[in-house]
Amino acid sequence: MAKHQDIEGVSAKDMANAIRALAMDAVEKAKCGHPGMPMGMADAATVLFSRFLKFDASEPNWPDRDRFVLSAGHGSMLLYALLYLTGNEDITLDEIKNFRQLGSKTAGHPENFLASGIETTTGPLGQGLGNAVGMAMAEAHLNARFGAELVDHRTWVIAGDGCLMEGISQEAIALAGHQKLNKLVVIWDDNSISIDGAISLSDSTDQRARFAASGWNVLSCDGHDMGDVAKALEAATKSKDKPTLIACKTIIGYGSPKKAGTAKAHGEALGAEELAATKSALGWSHGPFEVPDDILTAWRKVGARGAETREGWESTLKRAAQRDAFAAAMSGSIDNAIAALGMHAQKMASEKPSLATRASSGFAIESMFDACPELLGGSADLTGSNNTLAKGASDFTPENRLGRYVRYGIREHGMAAAMNGMALHGGVIPYSGTFLCFADYARPSIRLAALMGIRVVHVMTHDSIGLGEDGPTHQPVEHLAALRAIPNLLVFRPADAVEAAECWQAALLNEDGPSILALSRQTTPALRGDASENLSVRGAYELLPAEGGASRVAIFATGTEVALAVKARELLQADGVPTRVISAPCFEMFEMQDDAYQDSVCGDDEELKIGVEAAVGQGWFEALGLDAFVGMSTFGTSAPAKDAYAHFGITAEAVVETAKSLL
Repeated sequence: MAKHQDIEGVSAKDMANAIRALAMDAVEKAKCGHPGMPMGMADAATVLFSRFLKFDASEPNWPDRDRFVLSAGHGSMLLYALLYLTGNEDITLDEIKNFRQLGSKTAGHPENFLASGIETTTGPLGQGLGNAVGMAMAEAHLNARFGAELVDHRTWVIAGDGCLMEGISQEAIALAGHQKLNKLVVIWDDNSISIDGAISLSDSTDQRARFAASGWNVLSCDGHDMGDVAKALEAATKSKDKPTLIACKTIIGYGSPKKAGTAKAHGEALGAEELAATKSALGWSHGPFEVPDDILTAWRKVGARGAETREGWESTLKRAAQRDAFAAAMSGSIDNAIAALGMHAQKMASEKPSLATRASSGFAIESMFDACPELLGGSADLTGSNNTLAKGASDFTPENRLGRYVRYGIREHGMAAAMNGMALHGGVIPYSGTFLCFADYARPSIRLAALMGIRVVHVMTHDSIGLGEDGPTHQPVEHLAALRAIPNLLVFRPADAVEAAECWQAALLNEDGPSILALSRQTTPALRGDASENLSVRGAYELLPAEGGASRVAIFATGTEVALAVKARELLQADGVPTRVISAPCFEMFEMQDDAYQDSVCGDDEELKIGVEAAVGQGWFEALGLDAFVGMSTFGTSAPAKDAYAHFGITAEAVVETAKSLL
């Protein structure tokens, strides 16, 4: 082992041991947590933060900072210790002491909305790696748009064996290698241990060969030799056309006499006796949560070393010709897009086209694409089906970083994670497409976007049995209900071209969470002739009133089934049954409305309420107080759309029959 180098007159070994001590003490006090990873990666993290990471602890949200992603989120105390030691104002010593406690900023796994300096919420393994790919893509795009004077930073990741075993890792690294994201560096905590024991129990993958085959530059180092770590990190910064993996060989629970190198160090407190023995072995004679002044001062100097660079960048920004455009991009300004969509909605109301709602969404995208240069689109190999490529848009490639369309390939999970990373990075507004059925592939990342409260838009087409002949493997039946069950996720299912434009407006205005646009393959008629007000943002609204007396039946529907509800109303009205139709494009937004509005839409208890959607009925009764539901209760079938609807009894006649049987 090479001699530890001093930093600011303090031993780098002691600086690393401060991380270890805080991690051990916090986990011991909480009686739960993961001390082994912070203990093993403390040396490498000390080198990264003190010599390579571009940041300023006093301005943790500086736009041109390097991004540091702890993909191995279970080792959260590594990040919390680094933030406290470098002087981040959000992570105090009291927060360290309150690790994993109710109301603390030091949650069991890092949560980006709790404290600055936490770039993303990690814990589900591999997600941080996928986020980092998106961050690096956003950096590359903004670098091309605004120049290196304003945007020129790296994305650093610490990932564990578990991150690399998760399937998302292959999607992420293949995309990064293909895109030649040379400013992305992944430091693999190669400690050969997982919860069950040795990695060899479950995996024999040659990770270095896998990354190399995916187009990565592959390096290695001894994670406890700071000189060797620095050499590897320095080499990584020289890569011109490839992302870099550094296989950083470490010992989990480094310093623990009885638990180092074993699964026992992974996910439990060391225990008082072993904690004392470990501190003794490390030469750390200080009390719980005690960091000597000289070591803390050295770390605080590390936290402040980027201040001059940051101040220079701010001066450059003030003089930059693109200052206002850069500020607008980083603030996520969408005013022009909202205005363009409003004009497009009025055009659709006037022209009344019959279109598949996926086509309506495509026209909505085209209407605002030039007005909102922050939009960065894409698709998981379904561009022609999703209608996500605006006319004139070029592909984002290594040769054309100004491109605003990403060919993600058949990587729905990696795509969704990368979109999260883009949104977290800032400066771009990501949207992308796939089939609604394949939301299952992307669900973990969608869930995390909802948890983090970030704006990403998922265009998900072929939204029902209406996709037809591809059959039940591709026909989403339970997906709308499953997605509506995710807190803080808006699920839109527009009924025509006007609603599609309105739902796009609502999705962009939703700055604090992700949105899904569920869109049809089959054509549906125009229903709205007036777009003077965005009615879809209310979640549900009366499309057609009852005629000939007080309403006896209210038909609630979404998407393509709204046209079906309109036809059922015509039949009921012809039979002397006054009937209303309510379009409900977004349950979540309807639930946000006040009680008076909800009551006005839902009507009184004397009115029969029927829901119609070509999907399962979970959630409908709770959201709208239905008496009956016409929809799916099984998987679909391979057949033309019209035949499939008739086969499953989702027809205007079936709605009328249901109404008459209950009146």
